[in-house]
Amino acid sequence: MHKNSLDVHKLNILCNQIIEDSDILCIFAVMIDRATIDKIMDAVNIVDVVGEFVNLRKAGVNYKGLCPFHDDKTPSFMVSPSKQICHCFACGEGGNAVNFLMKHEQITYPEALRWLAKKYNIEIEERELSDEEKKEQSDRESMFIVNEWACQYFHEILNQDVDGQAIGKQYFRSRGIRDDIIKKFQLGFALTKRDALVNEAHRKGYKDEFLVKTGLCIENERGIYDRFAGRAIFPWLNVSGKVVAFGGRKLDAATKGVQQKYVNSPDSEIYHKERELYGIFQAKKAIVKEDCVYMVEGYTDVIAMHQCGLENVVANSGTALSVYQIRLLRRFTQNIVLLYDGDEAGIHAAMRGTDMLLQEGMNVKVLLLPDGDDPDSFSRKHTATEFRQYIEDHQTDFIQFKTDLLLKGVKDPIKRAEAINSIVRSVSVIPDSIVRSAYISDCSRRLEVDERTLISQTNKYIAGDKEEQRKEAEREERQQEQKTVPEPIGLHTPQEQTLEVERMLIQLIIRHGDMVIMRGLETEDGGFINMNVAQYIDFDFSGDGLSFSNDLYNRILHEAVEHSMEDGFKAETYFTQHPDIEVSQLATRLAVDNYQLGRGFEMKQTEQGIRQQVEHLILDFRYVIVNERKKELMNELKTNPEIYKSQEFKEEFERLNVIYQQLSLKLGR
Repeated sequence: MHKNSLDVHKLNILCNQIIEDSDILCIFAVMIDRATIDKIMDAVNIVDVVGEFVNLRKAGVNYKGLCPFHDDKTPSFMVSPSKQICHCFACGEGGNAVNFLMKHEQITYPEALRWLAKKYNIEIEERELSDEEKKEQSDRESMFIVNEWACQYFHEILNQDVDGQAIGKQYFRSRGIRDDIIKKFQLGFALTKRDALVNEAHRKGYKDEFLVKTGLCIENERGIYDRFAGRAIFPWLNVSGKVVAFGGRKLDAATKGVQQKYVNSPDSEIYHKERELYGIFQAKKAIVKEDCVYMVEGYTDVIAMHQCGLENVVANSGTALSVYQIRLLRRFTQNIVLLYDGDEAGIHAAMRGTDMLLQEGMNVKVLLLPDGDDPDSFSRKHTATEFRQYIEDHQTDFIQFKTDLLLKGVKDPIKRAEAINSIVRSVSVIPDSIVRSAYISDCSRRLEVDERTLISQTNKYIAGDKEEQRKEAEREERQQEQKTVPEPIGLHTPQEQTLEVERMLIQLIIRHGDMVIMRGLETEDGGFINMNVAQYIDFDFSGDGLSFSNDLYNRILHEAVEHSMEDGFKAETYFTQHPDIEVSQLATRLAVDNYQLGRGFEMKQTEQGIRQQVEHLILDFRYVIVNERKKELMNELKTNPEIYKSQEFKEEFERLNVIYQQLSLKLGR
């Protein structure tokens, strides 16, 4: 039996992955039965699922959007509603709905299924985890569980505890926040007693380790105590609705809600402030619907705008706007309005974020509220209608904003030149050349500067940026020289040829494994049978004891044959929705390869066309195996010429030559 040997390192990775997947599936099997899994997968619409995180646009029979797994500049992420799979043609990530959620949200297989069950209102009966099973939960999952409990705890204190109502509820009402908005944002209150949360957490069985890791508590030599004691609580929900952190505003009980200061959760394994945006979960659908997002500074600004009916709003809450936050927003829209206070700090925040937003391909507008007002205070002085109208009337594009800010009242030629250079510098970072050109023309008209001069200066900035990028690339290359780089495999090595033929065969099994390609074959007992792609390949291989060099391929072939007799078996659906993550991800990649081919080059879907492909690939597979074995014998002969005297060697070599010539003839080589 021929079986190509896998690279030892790759084999170890594969074994470890299989072990990890098996562990996940074992835990999962105990928790949720197969019938429930099938019910969940039947209910799933992958366009709806991916659409929760990516702004999708119709593209023929499929949907496209910016890939959430890499820095995507043009839509390369495809979602197929008919196949119920997604795939990025740039980075290769994708899979079914479960795979997508696992990768995007960094969650386990069971967690992804629970997410889908919740979305589609499918009830899952689960037993209580034992102490041992709780211990085996990952730190990450445990932290999410503790945060979710704490969020509910703070919210219940606000609504049911005497102090929570008298202090916390009174504070929110003093800010004009309605009860429905309190519920929408899961606002809460932490009791002033420094061990209130700790004691309740202990009573519920939560460990100090995770209370500290999430930042809910602080530990020192005297013990553990609540970080947020006596504060109004603002939970941070990530884009999928998981509680990742908290913000707490200190209140004075004696004066019923006088603000003192904020404290926020520290960075943790599940929370990095520069990667999160407050309000993104509540805003994402409105952002897609309006194709625009408002960026404000704080928690109460977000809440105030929701009360006015403007839900497409998020806050970066005091941190400098980061590339991670911009790319998160860009998955939902390319249009952003910076809505900041009109004071010096607000102006500085708007200026600081503009260039970074432009560089990431965002269309930027700016709106500064009257000096002394933020969205929260402004909304309390005006009706919702007046607030909305003010926003519509006063937002300006970034050129007008910078022009008004930097050139208003400036008569000094040097200062004017510096201001114009600053504006041109902003234009130069725009990646789209057409948009950049349009802005240059607009600048020329507004600034009364010759367009050719602006183009020349813009090109200098662009050239300077490219030079800096080149130098950075060289620095990285010099660093890489210190590392050992493996020898690349040749383009036509026997190993590469074998792997490519195997890949094409398994692709046919995944796409068309259920298609009948041989009809009316007579059996030994005089009967007649039909044979599909999977059965034909398996029959051909078993005759000579052949198998794929990749164990995963062998598993897929055997499963395809095993399920071939089932009514309604569709290989592509079965494998792309497979519970084994490795199988479903491979199936997704191979199922969508044909989308990259031009019209007229796609695989033939007819029974005859598929049969011809199968027959040809099996001949190729045998040809590569025989050719590889011939080369092995020739190498043996070079190192040991005496081996040719061996009758066994002569017979094998002559037999291989005959087979090789026959295969070459059939393949036209």
